[in-house]
Formats: sequence, structure tokens, C-alpha cells
Amino acid sequence: MTEIHERVARHYGQAGIAEAILAALAAAGKDVERLTPDDLAPIDEFHTRGRAATVDLAKLLELTARHRVLDVGSGIGGPSRYLAHTYECTVVGLDLTPEFCAVARMLAERTRLADRVSYRQGNALDMPFEDESFDVVWSQNAAMNIAERDRLYREMRRVLRKGGRLAINDVTLGEGGAPYYPVPWAREPSTSFLLPAEVTRKRLEAAGFRVIAWEDTSAPALEFSRRRAAAGPTPLGIHVFMGEDWPRITANTLRNLAEDRIRSLHAVLERG
Repeated sequence: MTEIHERVARHYGQAGIAEAILAALAAAGKDVERLTPDDLAPIDEFHTRGRAATVDLAKLLELTARHRVLDVGSGIGGPSRYLAHTYECTVVGLDLTPEFCAVARMLAERTRLADRVSYRQGNALDMPFEDESFDVVWSQNAAMNIAERDRLYREMRRVLRKGGRLAINDVTLGEGGAPYYPVPWAREPSTSFLLPAEVTRKRLEAAGFRVIAWEDTSAPALEFSRRRAAAGPTPLGIHVFMGEDWPRITANTLRNLAEDRIRSLHAVLERG
């Protein structure tokens, strides 16, 4: 790993993630030996708008059991398990953080989805997969940690079959000035590489993708952040494994969205 990759992995890879998640689930009354994707939704959908964003993006894809999906930046596996459970497709998750991959595998076993989902630790800029080996590449809130965006998009295109689809949620740079840190993907600016939405689109098109759907989701993201702030601490949530500064992180996310320092989008593109 490069120094930046190591810093990104340390940001996410807190010690004792598995134990903390299982303890929180047990305290919430869940049977930790027999979990469902819905049990885990408050804690394993680590991206803007949580499960709602995953549901909305998946609806644009018309997934079926025959599809093979690659989830780039799969985290602890929430979206991959949702897709496998809901659409009966096969999903491979790729994540830079070893701790996240280990937890994702454990939760796949406990949700009885290990026959449909698997996880690899690796770098999205050098994916350990053959050319044209996936029908869909899926990625939610992962690109913000990647400076070499053109290389990322070329790799995504490489592993997609011809006519395959790329589905992304992304945080983009707004017009209100530099974001306040810490935020969910970075505790300081050196590991945050936001681009404006229009630049993101141009780079995707230059990499050989054709836009099928492109939607600014900043308004629902802001509403989601406001509801989360009003609700206060909950038994299950990302705070369980992201450290003591999570209240500050969520406050900054709300402020950044409200002041147009960051924006949110989802999109589906086709490999040319």
C-alpha cells in the first residue's frame, strides 16, 4: 500500500469492529447467530442516505439472479448482502480495509448469504479480476478517497463486460467552499479527493461510459442528515464502529450539505 492507502485503511479499520457490532446487535435484541439484511441495515449501509440510497440505485439496474456484480469499496458488506438477498444475484465485494472484509465475511455467514457474496481485500486501482468478468460494477461513496480517478474508472470499465452497467453513489464538491472535516470518509483533507459533479461525469465519459441515468440526490441527502441529527443517538448505527468523533462527523456532514460544500448524486452508466 502507498502511504495514502494506509491512511485511508486506518481511517476505517478501527480495532474490535466485529465485537462492537455483535454487541450492539445483541443489545438491540437481535439474534446474532441468525441475522437478516434488514437487521443490519442501520449499521452496515455506510454511505449517504443508508439503505434508501441502495434501494433507489438498485431499482435503476433491473438486476436478476443471472447477474454477477462487483461492489467496489464494499465496506462491511451491507449493499452486497442487500443485492444478493433481494435479487438473488452473485456479488463480489472489494475493499481496501482488511478489517472491513473480515467483518463482511462474518456477517455473510450469519445472514446465510455466504453462497452468494464473497469479499476480497484489494486496491480498486489494480483490481484482482479478469477483463470483462462482471455484468455490473457497483460503488457507493468510495471514490472520494481515490485521487487517481481516471485510473479508477478505467479499471471499472476493464472488469465490466461489453454493455455492462456501472452504478454509483458519489459525494461531489459543491460551490460553498471547502468541506469541514472530519467527515465519514476522511478525518482531514489529505485523504479526501472530491470532484464537482460535472467533472466526475466528464471523466466517466472519457473512460468509455455512456450515461443512462444521472440524478443529484443532495436534497434527500440533506433531509436524511437533518432527521438523523434530530433523532439523536440510536442503539444501532455507524457510530458503533467509527469512533468517538462520530457526532462531530455527522454534524459536519449536515453542515456541509446545508452550505453546499458537498453534494450527492447517483448514476447508472453503460460500458461502451
